[in-house]
Amino acid sequence: CSLTSSLIQQKLAEKLTILNDRGIGMLTRIYNIKKACGDPKAKPSYLIDKNLESAVKFIVRKFPAIETRNNNQQLAQLQKEKSEILKNLALYYFTFVDVMEFKCIFSTMQTVNFDLTKNYLDLVVTYITLMMLLSRIEERKAIIGLYNYAHEMTHGSSDREYPRLGQMIVDYENPLKKMMEEFVPHGKSLQDALVSLQMVYPRRNLSADQWRNAQLLSLISAPSTMLNPAQSDTVRMLPKRSVVIHVGFILCHAALNTDPAALSLWKLALQSSSCLCLFRDEVFHIHKAAEDLFVNIRGYNKRVNDIRECKESALGSMHRERRKFLRSALKELATVLADQPGLLGPKALFVFMALSFARDEIIWLLRHADNIQKKSTDDFIDKHIAELIFYMEELRAHVRKYGPVMQRYYVQYLSGFDAVVLNELVQNLSVCPEDESIIMSSFVNTMTSLSVKQVEDGEVFDFRGMRLDWFRLQAYTSVSKASLGLADHRELGKMMNTIIFHTKMADSLVEMLVETSDVSIFCFYSRAFEKMFQQCLELPSQSRYSISFPLLCTHFMSCTHELCPEERHHIGDRSLSLCNMFLDEMAKQARNLITDICTEQCTLSDQLLPKHCAKTISQAVNKKSKKQTGKKGEPEREKPGVESMRKNRLLVTNLDKLHTALSELCFSINYVPNMMVWEHTFTPREYLTSHLEIQKNVCLHKPLSKCHNLLLTSVRAYMTVLQSIENYVQIDITRVFNNVLLQQTQHLDSHGEPTITSLYTNWYLETLLRQVSNGHIAYFPAMKAFVNLPTENELTFNAEEYSDISEMRSLSELLGPYGMKFLSESLMWHISSQVAELKKLVVDNVEVLTQMRTSFDKPDHMAALFKRLTCAYHVLKRMTIIGVILSFRSLAQEALRDVAMNVYELSSAAGLPCEIDPALVVALSSQKSENISPEEEYKIACLLMVFVAVSMPTLASNVMSQYSPAIEGHCNNIHCLAKAINQIAAALFTIHKGSIEDRLKEFLALASSSLLKIGQETDKSTTRNRESVYLLLDMVSESTPLLQDKTEHFIMVCNHILCSSVNFDSKF
Repeated sequence: CSLTSSLIQQKLAEKLTILNDRGIGMLTRIYNIKKACGDPKAKPSYLIDKNLESAVKFIVRKFPAIETRNNNQQLAQLQKEKSEILKNLALYYFTFVDVMEFKCIFSTMQTVNFDLTKNYLDLVVTYITLMMLLSRIEERKAIIGLYNYAHEMTHGSSDREYPRLGQMIVDYENPLKKMMEEFVPHGKSLQDALVSLQMVYPRRNLSADQWRNAQLLSLISAPSTMLNPAQSDTVRMLPKRSVVIHVGFILCHAALNTDPAALSLWKLALQSSSCLCLFRDEVFHIHKAAEDLFVNIRGYNKRVNDIRECKESALGSMHRERRKFLRSALKELATVLADQPGLLGPKALFVFMALSFARDEIIWLLRHADNIQKKSTDDFIDKHIAELIFYMEELRAHVRKYGPVMQRYYVQYLSGFDAVVLNELVQNLSVCPEDESIIMSSFVNTMTSLSVKQVEDGEVFDFRGMRLDWFRLQAYTSVSKASLGLADHRELGKMMNTIIFHTKMADSLVEMLVETSDVSIFCFYSRAFEKMFQQCLELPSQSRYSISFPLLCTHFMSCTHELCPEERHHIGDRSLSLCNMFLDEMAKQARNLITDICTEQCTLSDQLLPKHCAKTISQAVNKKSKKQTGKKGEPEREKPGVESMRKNRLLVTNLDKLHTALSELCFSINYVPNMMVWEHTFTPREYLTSHLEIQKNVCLHKPLSKCHNLLLTSVRAYMTVLQSIENYVQIDITRVFNNVLLQQTQHLDSHGEPTITSLYTNWYLETLLRQVSNGHIAYFPAMKAFVNLPTENELTFNAEEYSDISEMRSLSELLGPYGMKFLSESLMWHISSQVAELKKLVVDNVEVLTQMRTSFDKPDHMAALFKRLTCAYHVLKRMTIIGVILSFRSLAQEALRDVAMNVYELSSAAGLPCEIDPALVVALSSQKSENISPEEEYKIACLLMVFVAVSMPTLASNVMSQYSPAIEGHCNNIHCLAKAINQIAAALFTIHKGSIEDRLKEFLALASSSLLKIGQETDKSTTRNRESVYLLLDMVSESTPLLQDKTEHFIMVCNHILCSSVNFDSKF
């Protein structure tokens, strides 16, 4: 702690530089210790262990003089844990030791003059903050005492630093009071340093009206001087944290009674803030602390009254107006620089001033909004703060983007102007010692050697050595007996300060951005940060600036320090989680707006559906025939398109508001293509794309509440809206369509959720076709649709609305060829199940059917054999179900053919007709059993056709078998048997490589023979619908493409036999 005065002067520049950096590192460590001790989850376990509670209390009570020898009972529990205590508390303990060493070194740095003011004040504020934070760690005595006890028990003696450290902890119980005593010898130095800010600090505390009248930050207020370089005599003069003005004058409080300038500056500071930032989210309420200190000092009643008056006037209205001014000023500045980025060269100072002003106001609002209890909503809640942050980020982006432009400008400035002027100033010095002359000459030589070619070649500049030399030169000239005093050569000092700023523009733009516009403090105000974001999204006019919140997350890592590397992961994870949350919320908000727009658009599209034109046509017909219908005074229905008629621009519909809100939010999402947060890349547009895909899947997951036409109309409206999104955001909507709609043609989507293909397939199989089997729905060939039949229990849906040709075409468009193929495969699986059951019935009757197959020309023998058959009804029932399924599939295939035209992968998948259905062949092929020989399988297939043929006469006794010419079918769907017989026969005999034609001839012979018996029956109940059954045989023969050419003579014979046996209606 004892350094010679000469050594201090020789190494003063280096010491201030190192101490300022190390002080920030120490603050970071102390801050983390305080937070850890305040968190039950992170606090050292020894401080919360119930078994050690009495020992810890004893140590704190006796601190720092802890008698370990005579208190074995009190401290016995610590004996077992001493090694672990030493290991786990070492980091905490030696951090406190480092603070003590920092304090010791700081005490040797108290003699400086004005020329080193800024760096000295930075060190003072770091020291003040460090000691105040140290006093806020409630567990500091317990940690230090526990460590020292464990050290004494392990090594036999106390740690060598413990006595001084313990005394420092005791002395700084009230840090402000202690520092007031400590700074008494150095009060004059600190006072001079603080008073030197009287020309700088007030400029930062002008009102918004004064800024506005001075046209502050405006590039266009004086067009003639737009290209003139902006300069200032006080570049980077203020310390990093203005807390030094508030607290510094408390430490040298005597100046407040003797120096009016000091009192004026202090009162101005007290009026600007009532809540000071010590470090990160640690704050200090200056008015209460100052009042508590001064009230006990004799003769300070006036100062106490001053404090109270300043507290009353320390309102937020001035800051509110400043933020309002800065929003417009930064917007103008960003707009001009975006159009003319070349102005970043001469007006760089304006940019960094604007960033600094805005940064200070944002942090002021954040700090006060979170810590002031009694506050006015208008003063401490700013719903437009996102706009100010956004323009800050825009200026930062301009600096990063056009950094080479600025670099080129200042390299020329340094070599072509600064070097010349500095050389003249040095030449005109009356006295210039050799050391100072060497340094000044090196400055001139360094600047003169610069060229634009270095910029064009991408050379990396580094002027840190030059800046450190200037710092050293100031230290050399700060000695009282120095030959060259900067105070006597102010122009030289101003010029060098300007040059230092210019060098930073050439090699340290990123560092300058951090110094003037870093708002990583938001990392420690997560709750307030999220609240500001939600307010931004809730206000449509501000949502376009919402991207500023994710962009702020890129600042967070700049608050870390190399002396505390363990917090990097914690802060990095927080920045990632917040950025992800913000982008996700923005995408959700955009998705919700798009959904609302789609709902409105679907409503408009629904008005154009054909179902709504009936009433309009009816009104037109009645009007033409002059018939009066309906109630008088009934309002006339608005026609589609009325919503687009506007009398003036002030009329705004809900759809207009939604589009406006969406365009604002999409501007924000589209503002940056990507952003880097802790070495992770975030792409805002991908968040929106992902949410659009999820939302579209959600919209399609519950389609059964709508018929196909309505769902297709909704999907088209949705796609139209999504296509319009490309006008706002550069995303590939086609990719969204492909990802979502192609997934919907499969059984499950990428999230494992059922698609519309699976939902509709299940619904048709389990609901519509099952109700057909139950006799509640019939297939009407004339209408090409399934229609509800009148029953006691009415169905909850109208089958025609889901199965007519227009609905099936809509279904084909929704599912596409692959979806329709899945539907077809599911239908075929059900058919194969029915065929498997039919084969079982054939096996049970195989002997009888074998005899009947060869006895169709022996009526009596056939009658006797028929009586031995079992389950003939079930055979026809299952065949009818197969026919119904095939009829439905035929509708689907026809609809797909109409939609797909010539675009298909396979003829069957595309809906093109085939004489032999390949899908049915594949489905039935999978039923081949290993236990049955191919010859036996073929025999069963032949007997199945025999079973169906000989069972057909039983249909005549069914009341529901009545044929209806109007629907060209039967109400019990037996007309579907024709399709089932033909396609099952074709498939089975294709599989078994038999003659389809021969088997169908055999079927017709057996069926004809069996049906001839009906004419001989006398029981009317068994023959009530025989004509309808005869027509069924005609349907079988007519719908057989494999027989129409080759067996025409055979069909005519059958028809002749039937016509000669019975008389029936004119259809035959």
